[in-house]
This record gives sequence, C-alpha cells and structure tokens, in this order.
Amino acid sequence: MLQEIAATLTIPGLPEWTGLVLLVVLLLVGLAYLLMPFSVFGVKGRLEAIETQLDEIQTELRTLALRLPEPGRRRPPVEEDWAEPPALGPRRAEPEPPPRAMPPIPPPAAWPDGRGGRAEPRIEWPRPPR
Repeated sequence: MLQEIAATLTIPGLPEWTGLVLLVVLLLVGLAYLLMPFSVFGVKGRLEAIETQLDEIQTELRTLALRLPEPGRRRPPVEEDWAEPPALGPRRAEPEPPPRAMPPIPPPAAWPDGRGGRAEPRIEWPRPPR
C-alpha cells in the first residue's frame, strides 16, 4: 500500500521517495499552523491593546456621567441666559465702497537696466554657409 502511494506521488526526474517526503513535510507544516497558539500571530497583543483602550473609554464615560447635572434639576431657558453684545462703536456716515469683483492688476515688471520686456535669443536658421 505504501508503495502504491509513493508511486502516485512520484515527481518525474527525482527518486520515488521524494513525493512521499514532500507530502509528509507539507502535512507537518499544516499541523504546526493548526496547533500554533494565536499569540504567535500577534492577536494576543492586539487584544490587550484594545482591552486597555476600552478600559480608558469606560473610565472617561464614568467621569463624564458624574459631571452631568441631576435629572430633577433643570437649566433655565436660553432666553434668560442671553446677554446683548456690546456696541461696536459709532457708525461712520460715509458708506463703504462695494467690494471689488476682480483683484487689482499689478503693473508690468520693470528691468533694473531700464529695458522693457524680455529679450529672446536670436536664432538664424538655416545658418549661412561660411
């Protein structure tokens, strides 16, 4: 029976036993991954980090719950809390000019030596024969 399995697992160009050895190695690797603890994959560390974050959130919720007013006591309505803002000062009689639709256009750039514009290099094409 073992010889039949070895014959079916034979890899061409290699001895007959290499297919069986390869199958046994793959089964051992699969079994190792199946039995491996989850902490090797990093799940344990991530779960501990999430647990500490959850504890911090719970303590923060408890402190916020202690700050809340008691349910029997109500706050006064908003109208009683309203305070009129202070005046900004005397108004000017002259109206403000309307806002501009476009930004101001800056003047063209001036060269320090007094020339205006940009000088392009002169290319004579085709060149005259020498």
